Amino acid sequence: MPPPLFPKSSFDPCTFYHPKTTLRYIKLTLVENKRLWVHPINKKRKTHGVFHTLVAELFMDSDRHMKYFRMSAEQMDRILSLIGPDLTKQNTNFRESIEPKQRLAVTLRFLATGETFSSLAFQYRLGKSTVANSVHMTCQAIEKRMKRSEFTLFSEEMWRDVASAFWKEWNFPNCIGAIDGKHITIAAPPHSGSVFFNYKKTFSMILLALVDAHYRFIYVQVGDYGRASDGGVYSGSQLGIGMETKHSMFQPTVLCLDLPFEDLMRPPYPGTRLPPWQKVFNYRLSRARMVVECAFRILAARWRVLYTRITMTPENADAVIPAACILHNNLLNPADKRFLDEAQEQGEHLQDARNMGGNRGYRDAYNIREKFAAFFLSPEGSVSWQDRRL
Repeated sequence: MPPPLFPKSSFDPCTFYHPKTTLRYIKLTLVENKRLWVHPINKKRKTHGVFHTLVAELFMDSDRHMKYFRMSAEQMDRILSLIGPDLTKQNTNFRESIEPKQRLAVTLRFLATGETFSSLAFQYRLGKSTVANSVHMTCQAIEKRMKRSEFTLFSEEMWRDVASAFWKEWNFPNCIGAIDGKHITIAAPPHSGSVFFNYKKTFSMILLALVDAHYRFIYVQVGDYGRASDGGVYSGSQLGIGMETKHSMFQPTVLCLDLPFEDLMRPPYPGTRLPPWQKVFNYRLSRARMVVECAFRILAARWRVLYTRITMTPENADAVIPAACILHNNLLNPADKRFLDEAQEQGEHLQDARNMGGNRGYRDAYNIREKFAAFFLSPEGSVSWQDRRL
């Protein structure tokens, strides 16, 4: 005979199905499953949370503060003064709102490490949704309040200043910037098919950036599908459209790029067995192009979330990546090689956006290349060390 389904010691049909006992059981179950407004662990935020313990101590140690937040305490306070009003929420009768400085601290730690929202929630004794909302809110505030000051409007005077700096710093004339595209890895968006799936077999968005001679971003575009080529992203951008229409403010200058998407861009000479004058041109072009590579390395070394798989929707990632670029411009000090050296030591780099256009260039681009190659051999355009680099 099989054993009873419920032992007599633990189950009595008469008692279990009694209306009063059943009602009491339901009430106890509802109390146990009721969601807490503030978890007991999070109620100890001000005594045990990272913001009120470790972060408070870091303000007394500038070096460790820099390592933890990737910026100094003074820089953090300056940014807070700009975006603080957008992070302020009213207190309620049920709980106190999170102070703006803590929202900024959580966001900077997320950008600096790429930690999950769950991990940050345990450290700061906040709810996971509170951490997510703080990151999204802060990144949107950074873009809203700081974008205009860190990205100046295009003008002929601005382009001439950029070209002058490229000639002074990198000995490349008439260059309005170095441009490149990188893949930023994201979690696979639901129902997105293969539009975000790139040639490296990951899901990503493309960050297209134009950089000046001092590693500052002049122009960025984020959000294009990972399957797209950097040439397609460039041609559809405002910058690419302006170049294609040959707007007057772009006329005296050209861009430095590996491969030609536009007749104003200079392609390098292909091949290995090149005559010396072609090698000189490729060296001078490569030297100018390294500016954008260094800019991306500094950006990702400071904000390591760009090396991780960002587990956000594309809409939210569209706010995080521009915020990182804005903070890059705001905090950049070309004389400080800390993050560039860190990137070189670790050997990490962002994935390049694939070019699907091949090595074909326009005839005008080849003609411009010939003129610059001749200029680099002339007394006015040559530099003393270029022959030693061949």
